[in-house]
Amino acid sequence: MAAPRRIKPILILAVIAASGLALLAWTQVWATVRLAADGTSQQVLDVTGSIAAPGLTALALAGLALAGALTIAGVVIRIVLGLLEILLGVSVILSAALALADPIGASASAVTAATGIAGTDSTRAAVHSAAVTFWPFLALVAGVLMLLLGLAVCVSARRWPGPTTRYETTRFTPVTDAATGQTRPRDAVDDWDGLTRGDDPTA
Repeated sequence: MAAPRRIKPILILAVIAASGLALLAWTQVWATVRLAADGTSQQVLDVTGSIAAPGLTALALAGLALAGALTIAGVVIRIVLGLLEILLGVSVILSAALALADPIGASASAVTAATGIAGTDSTRAAVHSAAVTFWPFLALVAGVLMLLLGLAVCVSARRWPGPTTRYETTRFTPVTDAATGQTRPRDAVDDWDGLTRGDDPTA
């Protein structure tokens, strides 16, 4: 188990890495589609993630923004952001799974752009075969990682180190009143008196 002070940077870097993997996968070729022969040749189309899963880029960028928000978030907001990271992971998984389950359907817009044929049945008829590449599987892995990291953020949110109070401890240390002999909260006047005596209130 990582020490509390190491949990925060490790999880934030992991969130960035998972979102980066999803964004990288989105830019690559997800499927190679061969159109039905027209009697002379068979056209081959490379379908990228931007076509097969157009919403993936927004999900990946949201993950990167979420990592930035985690650097300054308090406990409650960390938990909220962890839940949001889980939702982003589920959405990435769904986007990749749909493309893997139906690569021809995911390639429909590319087929329409290449042939001018529109409509679900017509575009499917125009496709001879579709071969899936490695990249949608990487997007699927990235989504699973995002989901697990969101769970980790929620579980460990209370263990993250909070802001330092080094400069507050001296200021709010009770002092003894010379006149009454009773203790009272330290205030700005006490700090000023200490300065006149040469004391450093931040030490």
